[in-house]
Amino acid sequence: MNDLTPGTVVLVGGGPGDPDLMTVAGLRAIRQADVVLYDHLAPQEVLAEARPDADLVPVGKWPGGPATPQEDINGLLIRHASAGRRVVRLKGGDNYVFGRGGEEWLACAEAGIPVRVIPGVTSAIAAPSLAGIPVTHRTLSQGFAVVSGHVAPDDPRSTVDWPALARTGVTLVILMGVHHLDAIAAALVAGGLAPATPAAVVTSACLPGMTVVRGTIADIAVRAREAGVRPPSITVVGAVAGLSLV
Repeated sequence: MNDLTPGTVVLVGGGPGDPDLMTVAGLRAIRQADVVLYDHLAPQEVLAEARPDADLVPVGKWPGGPATPQEDINGLLIRHASAGRRVVRLKGGDNYVFGRGGEEWLACAEAGIPVRVIPGVTSAIAAPSLAGIPVTHRTLSQGFAVVSGHVAPDDPRSTVDWPALARTGVTLVILMGVHHLDAIAAALVAGGLAPATPAAVVTSACLPGMTVVRGTIADIAVRAREAGVRPPSITVVGAVAGLSLV
């Protein structure tokens, strides 16, 4: 990767939380930045690598807490880059996997701001892997689908065809689905997924407090609730969720 250019925005994926899982290119960008706009799920330790004179600006969206509107974030990216500063937008995971990186890219491009992207390790794959669950396996799953569960299946805002997913035969990886896990599980079973299908919820993957709750699609919501599961958590559904390769 080339050095950062003044007046440019760089979208950096910070990976699943452990600073050791961030890319070398992403770390180099942080070290060169004049401004770093960061989310709370990004690895906070890497902010110490920024220059002493760099501006570190928190713009995360905390569940049930402070939230910076996306329009304000877009405006900050454009304003700082228009002033000739080297701007890094640091997110957890990958910017283009439920990270609104596409929205930020479009906003900057419309304002004439050059944008680069440094991909990150997405938690959709890293979390299951760290829990001993491969999202694919030659004899168990020939593919995987990553979907958002931030709205319930019966919510008018939901565009996920849960019954169709239930019939795919591939591993399902559900991000942001903790609060609606009961309804999601019910929709999958109603769509034809066998109630005995293995399922697992991975919480705080790669961090010291990481936990894994296992069960079936029929009881995983109850097990997760009994275990006190909270975001950030990822749910894995499919035969591979019955594995524990750790």
